[in-house]
Amino acid sequence: MGLRISTNVASVAAQRQLGRSQARFSHASRALASGTRLVDPGDDAAGFAISENLRGQGESLKAAQRNAESAVGLIQVAEGGLSEQNNILVRLRELAVQAASDTVGDEERRFIDIEFQQLGKEFDRIAETTRYGNKMLLTGGNEEYEFQLGSGGSENDVIRYKMEADTRAATLGITGLSVEDQDGARSLLTELDDALMKVAGARASFGAMQSRLNIASTNLDVQHENVVSARSRIADADIAYESAELASAQIQQQLGISVLAQANAAPASVMKLL
Repeated sequence: MGLRISTNVASVAAQRQLGRSQARFSHASRALASGTRLVDPGDDAAGFAISENLRGQGESLKAAQRNAESAVGLIQVAEGGLSEQNNILVRLRELAVQAASDTVGDEERRFIDIEFQQLGKEFDRIAETTRYGNKMLLTGGNEEYEFQLGSGGSENDVIRYKMEADTRAATLGITGLSVEDQDGARSLLTELDDALMKVAGARASFGAMQSRLNIASTNLDVQHENVVSARSRIADADIAYESAELASAQIQQQLGISVLAQANAAPASVMKLL
């Protein structure tokens, strides 16, 4: 092969190889910095599309899980009000039994009735003030709640719950009660028992829904974990591999620079022939 100075083929070849090693170095650096092997969609077009779809599904599952937790919070607020109303009914029954006995006189019954009336007012106040945001929970609005607990738009992604709890005193039939009279105190025990059963029924309904929501939340946890794991296998960078790529590309880059320097210096040897 003769000596030529118009076209330095060796230099062109060295530049091409140097460009390739620089590209490898850049890709490995970006992969290590970002933690993903798909630094450009062109690295794996199909994998990139799948991983982005899984990322969207994973974020949606997280939002659905937050919805489930909020729904459980709503149920717990309502159940908390019912719990206190249940305690009040138990105390009212206790006072009625006490007032129905001849061991207390008429004056003592009037004192007992003072507490009885105050507890009755508090019972109604709890029903009227138990709310979640602007949603009244214990006044019998019969509102149907829709909880979005899935990442899709199908019916299976929604849990519906109709709030039918109405625990106001008038609804339970315990308004206007008094224990000032012995016979009256004894007769209202049945009404208090009926009210207790209605409150217990409402609490059972809330408890059943809370149990379902807890299971749904756990299922969303599992789904989110699996989706994140699937995306990780597609998109996450293999740190060991990328580190080796970085070291290899760095060595090749340094060698390429040295070879390019030698290739650029080769035409100067022509001067020795002159």
